[in-house]
Amino acid sequence: MGHILPLLMLSIPILCLTDGAETEQDFTWHLKKVPQIVSERTLSLDSPKFEAKAKLELSNVCGIECQRRLPVPSLSDLKEFLSYETVFENGTRTLTHVNVLGLAVDAAKNTTTTTRTSSRRKRQIYGTDSRFSISDKRFMTNFPFSTAVKISTGCSGILISPKHVLTAAHCIHNGKDYIKGSKKLRVGLLKVRSKGEGKKRRGQQRGKREVSVARDHSESTSELKQRSRGRGRKQKATGRSQKTSDSKPSFQWTRVKSTQIPKGWFEGVTGDVSLDYDYAVLELKRPHKKKYMELGISPAIRKMPGSMIHFSGFDDDRSGQLVYRFCSVSDESSDLFYQYCDAEPGSIGSGVYLRLKVPNKKKWKRKIIAIYSGHQWMDVNGVQQDYNVAVRITPLKYAQICFWIHGNDENCTQG
Repeated sequence: MGHILPLLMLSIPILCLTDGAETEQDFTWHLKKVPQIVSERTLSLDSPKFEAKAKLELSNVCGIECQRRLPVPSLSDLKEFLSYETVFENGTRTLTHVNVLGLAVDAAKNTTTTTRTSSRRKRQIYGTDSRFSISDKRFMTNFPFSTAVKISTGCSGILISPKHVLTAAHCIHNGKDYIKGSKKLRVGLLKVRSKGEGKKRRGQQRGKREVSVARDHSESTSELKQRSRGRGRKQKATGRSQKTSDSKPSFQWTRVKSTQIPKGWFEGVTGDVSLDYDYAVLELKRPHKKKYMELGISPAIRKMPGSMIHFSGFDDDRSGQLVYRFCSVSDESSDLFYQYCDAEPGSIGSGVYLRLKVPNKKKWKRKIIAIYSGHQWMDVNGVQQDYNVAVRITPLKYAQICFWIHGNDENCTQG
């Protein structure tokens, strides 16, 4: 049964129909021409202090209801919001001002659609916990689950190129300063422990040091208790531990070379932190050899099979486990999704994806269409209400993230 569940979960997008009237043709990736993000000038800034405290649950954030009252951002506003900071591993920092070319009116329009109404419950797990722990190594280390990564600050992320990871901005920066631990940022790529891994080979000292980063964030209390048992039972306990850990995930930790965050995330630029810009891209110091997931532009809910989204991450309450979930989207605006996917801190920054049909081909393809921002408190008519929120990849965000990956706009004309 454990092997059948992942197969059923992966086939859901094909089987789901919204009302029985939609067909495969409705669920297709449609290529769109996207605006161009062009670098104008780059300035050197003082090094960050890296003193901010991580705050994974935000409050007083302008959400979908609040956005209805906001004017459509002007071109000069968008140029300001999409300018970005780059922080390098040596602590230096730059600010790049950008220009936006070929912007269609609809790309900046702040439309809001409510597709479903329901009572809001102040929980991150809604009703029965519908999450699945991916424990079978045949699935865990293969696409799409293998694209999920762990960030050393305690969040998740997703591979979007051989050297780049997409995650949430507030996993790195709280709106005022970069958080503690982000100065020596690392990304953990999934691997499966083997029986011979306990035997250390020469040249693995760096790997041992980097594994310590994983232990800071992923060891459960029970594992710590097991390691603190008396010496008389140490060898026997170690044997049992080795026997049961063969299929558990571990991480190959890689240093981050640079981090890029849009200026729209910073307080003082948009008035307060704006979830619309809660995304960041990390460039790895060395490339990985795993299959990554491509970016896609987020379609409307009605263009999603069953109105459903999917994502995998490393939830805090399931230490050392990769957790997958899927759920339907409740509300949408041009920049945000509200949804009831069961999730806990640790999964923040996960890539939200869909599986849609490739145009003119008899195959389906997964693409990232949003970043999971987490359980947030939103201002709804002056009252704080909680939601599980995802930040949609719009044409503008697609153009910016694509520009960060390739360093130019030539490969980012369509998305």
